[in-house]
Amino acid sequence: MPHSDGTVSITVNGEHKRVAAGMTIAALAESLGLVPAKLAVERNLEVVPRSTLDSVCVEDGDELEIVHFVGGGDHLRPVDADTWTVAGRTFRSRLIVGTGKYKDFAQNAAALEASGAEIVTVAVRRVNVSDPNAPMLTDFIDPKRVTYLPNTAGCFDAESAIRTLRLAREAGGWDLVKLEVLGEARTLYPDMVETLRATEVLAKEGFLPMVYCVDDPIAAKRLENAGAVAIMPLGAPIGSGLGIQNAVTIRLIVEGASVPVLVDAGVGTASDAAFAMELGCDGVLMNTAIAESKDPVMMAAEMRLSVESGRLAYRAGRMQKRRYADPSSPLAGLI
Repeated sequence: MPHSDGTVSITVNGEHKRVAAGMTIAALAESLGLVPAKLAVERNLEVVPRSTLDSVCVEDGDELEIVHFVGGGDHLRPVDADTWTVAGRTFRSRLIVGTGKYKDFAQNAAALEASGAEIVTVAVRRVNVSDPNAPMLTDFIDPKRVTYLPNTAGCFDAESAIRTLRLAREAGGWDLVKLEVLGEARTLYPDMVETLRATEVLAKEGFLPMVYCVDDPIAAKRLENAGAVAIMPLGAPIGSGLGIQNAVTIRLIVEGASVPVLVDAGVGTASDAAFAMELGCDGVLMNTAIAESKDPVMMAAEMRLSVESGRLAYRAGRMQKRRYADPSSPLAGLI
């Protein structure tokens, strides 16, 4: 029953209020600075349909619960263009793919297209003089559209790696190259003494070497000082698919480098690629993970998404790890 001053007493979310008799719930919400269309209202333990809020009037003694949805994040904002640069050349894709182990060049080209990669590694091999008309990679992947990155796969000393890249530059004019000098065939781990020696020689000759190396921050810095334009630590042995085995040293390399850092070798699946990017790497290079999958074209598309997703996660910034639970919804304001 209304008071003598024409008001009624009600309770709203646990607080006592006096409002004008005959006020609708919608008018009450608006008087509180709320938008009725965005609310749910319970009156005396019964939900009031939103369509009737502007016709149901509050009465003396009513107990109202007014709720809305609350979130734990900010509004979405456009993601700006995110490119990376190596030796003065800028690329959008942070995925580099190889050109070995595919069924044929056509499958290789289709996987490249699905990956969105702008750089492909290519091995330098002798011309097939017995069949000069045999298909060549350049017939399927145009070096004018995609950046070729000649590599020294299979070289086990500095001299053979240097010779290989000199021939590559003569054949295609390439100065941006990938250097790897292996220690032995079983593990395909890099020989860092020979790798460092080759890096010094190539840099003096005007090459821009992106260098495959062990996951050692000290060795990585020495390569950078010797002229490497990018550091490419292994995540795991070449072709193993084991994923990143030592995230700590990869992160230390990233933190200490002033040139791009790309994980090279060991990626087996999409989560491995995303993890590399979440560590702050500038990119990922892979071959076997795509070429030896059951569907290389589908896997290439997935790797593209995983690299992009991992990069966004790194830029967004990971939440802090906690030992105990922390509720996503605030505990204050519960019914």
